[in-house]
Amino acid sequence: MTSTDRNTNPDRSAGPASGGGPPTDDCDDSDADGTGHGREDPDPASRRDTVPGRDTLPGPGTVPGPGHGRDTVPGRDTDTDTVPGTVPGRGTGTGPGTDPGRATVPAPAPPLTALPRRAAGRFLAFARRPYWDRPHHSYRIRRWPDLTALCLATVFFWSSLTPSLVPRPWYLQGLVGGITAAIGYALGSTLAWLFRVLVRRRPGDRVRTRCWQAYWLLSPVLAVWLISESARMQRQLRVLQDLPPALTWHTPMIALIALGLLLAVLLVARVVRLGSVTLIRLLGRLLPRPVASAVGAVLSTLVVLVGVRDIVFDRGVVDIADRIAEATNGGTKDGIRRPASRLVSGGPGSLVRWADLGYQGRNFTGSTPTRATLTAWRGRPARDPVRVYIPSEPPAAFADDSPFAAQARLAVRELDRTGAFDRAVLAVAGTTGTGWVDPNVAEALEYMYGGDTAIVAVQYSYLPSWVSFLVDKEKAGRATRALLDAVRARLDTLPADRRPRLVVTGESLGAYAVEASFDSADDLLASTDGALLMGAPNFSPISREIRRDRDPGSPVWRPRYRGGAHIRFAQFPETDLARPAAAWEHPRAVYLQNASDPVVWWSPDLLLGRPAWLDEPLGPDITPEITWFPFVAFWQTSVDMAVSYEVGAPHGHRYGAGAVDGWAAVLPPPGWTAADTTRLRAFIGHRPAAY
Repeated sequence: MTSTDRNTNPDRSAGPASGGGPPTDDCDDSDADGTGHGREDPDPASRRDTVPGRDTLPGPGTVPGPGHGRDTVPGRDTDTDTVPGTVPGRGTGTGPGTDPGRATVPAPAPPLTALPRRAAGRFLAFARRPYWDRPHHSYRIRRWPDLTALCLATVFFWSSLTPSLVPRPWYLQGLVGGITAAIGYALGSTLAWLFRVLVRRRPGDRVRTRCWQAYWLLSPVLAVWLISESARMQRQLRVLQDLPPALTWHTPMIALIALGLLLAVLLVARVVRLGSVTLIRLLGRLLPRPVASAVGAVLSTLVVLVGVRDIVFDRGVVDIADRIAEATNGGTKDGIRRPASRLVSGGPGSLVRWADLGYQGRNFTGSTPTRATLTAWRGRPARDPVRVYIPSEPPAAFADDSPFAAQARLAVRELDRTGAFDRAVLAVAGTTGTGWVDPNVAEALEYMYGGDTAIVAVQYSYLPSWVSFLVDKEKAGRATRALLDAVRARLDTLPADRRPRLVVTGESLGAYAVEASFDSADDLLASTDGALLMGAPNFSPISREIRRDRDPGSPVWRPRYRGGAHIRFAQFPETDLARPAAAWEHPRAVYLQNASDPVVWWSPDLLLGRPAWLDEPLGPDITPEITWFPFVAFWQTSVDMAVSYEVGAPHGHRYGAGAVDGWAAVLPPPGWTAADTTRLRAFIGHRPAAY
């Protein structure tokens, strides 16, 4: 028998039997399990079956060489690939006839005509077995996704495509889709792990293959259709909230952003898991296995928590936001100038320097309307308004007190200096995280009273409201309560007939600051002559109390409290404040609350609980296609807060000129008429805001 007539071991894979096709891809993951499924045949026409006990024959046009008929090792590929134009024993092998000292001649690239054939072969192999089993359980990162987890991730992504409170752009849709898909994958992985622990029986390869094939056939088609449907629902929501229906909605980009975010989160999770397993393995050399597992799990959890909180959040997100906000706080908005009035903080004779007021303080005091402006609008004599603003860092002369007490003492000194206690109305304004006071609220009151007003506010932070909420929310209530206590103590020293009417106001986190200064709704009414609060966050204590104890039958987005005798809610104040028709007694409190305001409705409870604002009847600017899905609604509402200012009033977190109707209802000046309200509303609503 010749050298090419050696028998082939039936337990070993045959070497290349033909020289007419390109070499196979030995690293194809689709055959990593050793089953042979998924390995493409580069040239089926040149394939020859290898039968145990029979000779392996060379393909036509090839020269028999040592590689043919050679025994192979199970699980290993042959060491010689025969390609067109090569002579066995030379080129790519190290067998007989090969000079070890000579450079290996690379095999020529496959012809271009073979590339489509190879791609088609790979596609068909994947279609026959559309998943990959890891070769060993130690593969922690290079693993095929779990089917249960992937299905749940896909369902969560589909759920995120439903509309929420306000329209959102396509890139934020991709963001919320990726976040919710990652949450779905985590839940699915947990369920799959529990199933494997409790049920020992595993589905066969045929069942797994059919399930994966069904997933790959259905999920892409349904995803594209649902993304297209989400564009239609977003257009309907835009029309409902008085926005143009035109919408840019990049379906491929939404899918790519969501998929990229999911893969990034999955990679991080697998790296963490790999690190945990490695740590447990190292500890297992020193400790018993159960102890090593427990200690390793605790240490890994601590490392992740400390890393996320101290490094990612505190030293990353918060520090960056703090640097940006600090730089902004040192600037001044274009068009804002130091006031010439002595009745304004930062002006001549003020106890607070213009340079120390901060960005929002300079905006507030530098935009104070003048007596001439108010006189021209009213058509009769007016006064220069009083505006007092205390920055978060009071002057050194007041530093001997606690920060909030020092601010309050300085505020009362400034109010005394400007003659604020001789005005008709004294308003205490709660500020947002940056120290912002709504100019529409301040100017509406000043125009209404012809400047016979004083407004005082304190800054407790210069950080954005969302950062202030996370790191120092309590400062808002403590600073405003200290100011109110100091102002009321000063008012108590005046004769009752000489005291100005005391009102409180605030928007967003400023509304929370005001509410946190009182013990209850009854305390608010008993301690002031009126209140105008707008867009109070869900965690505000008094508004939560009112919504909880609202009259039966009234929706949470327009609650009726004790028959509307003192407190009323409105989105369209011109009409809403007239209901109910029963007598509205003084003191009065008005809440401007949009049904579509995500700041009002955001709460951690959205993670697992269906909110009351989704109950029928829905708010006037809420689409009927809105739904609640666990975890998804929370992230949708969180993203909505970022774009809640992109809509017009009265939608989202925009309240526009609603303050005019609010002040006219809470504390109208003598002789004020509905026609005056209409005229001032048109003026405030159609002129650009001062800052």
